[in-house]
This record gives sequence, C-alpha cells and structure tokens, in this order.
Amino acid sequence: MLQIQKEKSPLFYFLLSLPATAMGFALCVQLSTLSWKLDQLGLKEADLGKVWSAGPIAGIVGQILFGLISDKAWFWGGRRRPYILIGGVITALAIFGLSQLEFLNAKFPMLGLVVCATSIALMLDLAVNIGFNPTRSLISDVTSEGADRTKGYTIMQLVSGSFGVAAYFFGALLGKEFLFYFGVVLVLLFTIIPTLLIQEPKELAVANPKSKIQNPKSTTDWPNFLKLCFAHAFTWFGIQSMFIFFGGFLKYRISNAEVESGLLQQLHAVFPNVESYGRMQDISFTLMFLVGSLLPAFALEPLAKKFGRVRVHLTTVAIMSASYFALYKIADSQISVFFFMCMLGIGWGAVVSLPFAIFSEMVDKNRMGWFMGLFNLSVVIPQLLVSFTVGSFLQNSTDKSLVFLISGIALAISAVLWLLVREKETGTVE
Repeated sequence: MLQIQKEKSPLFYFLLSLPATAMGFALCVQLSTLSWKLDQLGLKEADLGKVWSAGPIAGIVGQILFGLISDKAWFWGGRRRPYILIGGVITALAIFGLSQLEFLNAKFPMLGLVVCATSIALMLDLAVNIGFNPTRSLISDVTSEGADRTKGYTIMQLVSGSFGVAAYFFGALLGKEFLFYFGVVLVLLFTIIPTLLIQEPKELAVANPKSKIQNPKSTTDWPNFLKLCFAHAFTWFGIQSMFIFFGGFLKYRISNAEVESGLLQQLHAVFPNVESYGRMQDISFTLMFLVGSLLPAFALEPLAKKFGRVRVHLTTVAIMSASYFALYKIADSQISVFFFMCMLGIGWGAVVSLPFAIFSEMVDKNRMGWFMGLFNLSVVIPQLLVSFTVGSFLQNSTDKSLVFLISGIALAISAVLWLLVREKETGTVE
C-alpha cells in the first residue's frame, strides 16, 4: 500500500479522485459537443431527445449491473479496479467515435443520423457506466464513515469539477475538435494510473471506530433511502432539461448581435474558428462548473459540518430553482446568462457531492456498488423522461425558454422533498 494511502494525505485524495474525474470529463465532452454537433447537422428537438435517451438507458442497465458485480467479484487485484480500467478504455474509444460522427454517418447512410448518433452515444454512456459506479464506490471502500468520507467526495468534486471547467474552457477557446482528442488522452491516463497505485481492501469496513454508534451488521435504512432518491430524481429532471436544451434557449433568447459582442467578440477575434453560440454555451457551463468545483471543498464541507449535509443541500437546491426561474423570466444578455449560470453552480456543486456522502451512510456497506446503482436510478430515470417529454414539448412550442420554467418547477419540488430526508447520526460532527 502506498504511504500516502496509509496516511490519508492530500495527494492520496487527489489520486483517488482521478478515476471519477475521467468519467466526469467524458460526460462533459459529451455535454459540450453532442447537442451542438447534432444541431449543426439539423436535428430537431424531439430527435435530439431520442439521441440523449441513450445515456439513461445505459445507466439503468449498466450501473446497477456493474455495481452489483463489482461488489462480489475480485480480480486483477481489486473489486473496482477491473471495471474502472475497462470502462476507461472503452470510454476513450467512444469519445474518438463521437469526433468522427460526420464520417460514420456518411459511411453508413442507410442507418440515418439519429441511429448513428444514438449508437455512438450509447457506446459512450455504457462505457462510462461500467466505470462510474466503481469510481465512486472506490472512495467509499477506502475511506471511513463521517468526515473522512465527506472529504473524499468533496475533494472528488473539487478535482472532477475543475477538469469539467477545463473541458468547457477548451471547447470555448480551442474548439470542439481539440476537446475530443484531449478527452481521449485524459480519460486513459486518469483511469489507468490511479487504479494501478491505489490498493483496495478485500474486506470492507462497516463501522466508524470513532463513532458512538456501532453498526457491525451495516443495515439499510430503506424508507430514508427512498425519500432521498425521490428528492434527487426531481433535481435531475430539471438539470437534464438544461443540459440538453440550453443551446436552443440561447438561440431563442439571445440575439446574434448580442452573442457576438463584448467578451465573445474579443474571443472570436483571437479564435475565429469557434461557432458563436457554441462558444457562449461552453463559457456558460465553464462558469457553472467553476463555481460547482470550488464550492464543495471550500464552502459546502465546512457548512455541512456546522448545519448538517441535508440542510445545506436543501438550501442549494432552492437557490438552483430560483436561478432557473430567473433565467426563464429575465435573462436576455451575456451578463445575465453568465451570472445566473454562476448561481446554478452553487446547486451543482452540492448535487454532485453531498447526496453521495449522505446516502452512502444509509445503506449496507458490503453492497455499496449495488446501492450506488439503485441510487443512480434517481438520475437516469428522470433523464429518460426528459428525453421523451421535454424535447417533444419544446419542438411544438415557439418559446424555447420554457425549458427553464420546467427546470425551476422540478428543482422547487426537489427542495420540498429534501425536507423529508433525515441524515444519519454518526457520532461525529458533520
């Protein structure tokens, strides 16, 4: 075992974060490029939703299946390592395939653009799902309950979010093609190197020795777990609506003259080969991810210790809801869009860190991969519903900004449902 792992040094937490960072970066590449590329090829909102349905379908099948298998299997020197390595390699290949979508569509015209794009997206999402659950479960496996585990997930979000920022930043400045090839290299390095260095325990710890409450049987609090999943599901319905249809909102609400003025005009003079609306979309997500990556470690973790993780998370979800309503009602310029995307980053930083720490202490530790897969249903089922409902609704509506009204309502419902979730007491101040 590495000395940094024994000592739980900052370098160890950084290394532990890299596999999840690789999977997150791959998703950022997809979020940055897929809708933009398909819009460039003339795909309508309803068909765009069909292509995006590949992700949640892969998640429903992949995360539960591979999470369950990774709980039981041990080979290549690890419980999670094999799936992280396999998922990383296939993910890198799928990103390369996405970069060649025009070529593949021309090579196989009998399939049609929707089938071709959906096939590539399905390959990418299935590969990510092979690796994503084990990357998050690995953090739980090698950290103890309480502050140590919260630190693991918050540092994961700091590192992963920072590279997510880099993904959109590169897309905005250097273009989508550069982002594709950079993503291939990063995913390979960040999945292979850490998994070869981190040593996994064969026997999982089921109790925090510092806790006043010992639970050697590690049971599952099913009622509380299900409440958390329902609350998280409404959060993701709103977020996924934004991810898929944000580009359509920009083209509807922001004029071409506005999108080519100010900062974007200066960037276009330096990097003229990047499409204007695509650049504004990437800068918007850069700001959201930047706030979301910095917030967990520097604000959410200390606030969670003082007020509790559920209370802090509920508050950030409410802020996110208010920001969506503001985007729907008043955002009509670069500055206003960028400002409210920063506000969304407050909620985003919590969504991708705190629920994992909260739910991981509600369930049987010996079946963490399985429960991680079940928990992921609260993400992928809403994503699937968005793909087949919101897209058709927006295609039949002239007001594309309605996507943010939908998102705001979904996040408001989520905030109310989080009031029902009870945080487990671990005997330490959280």
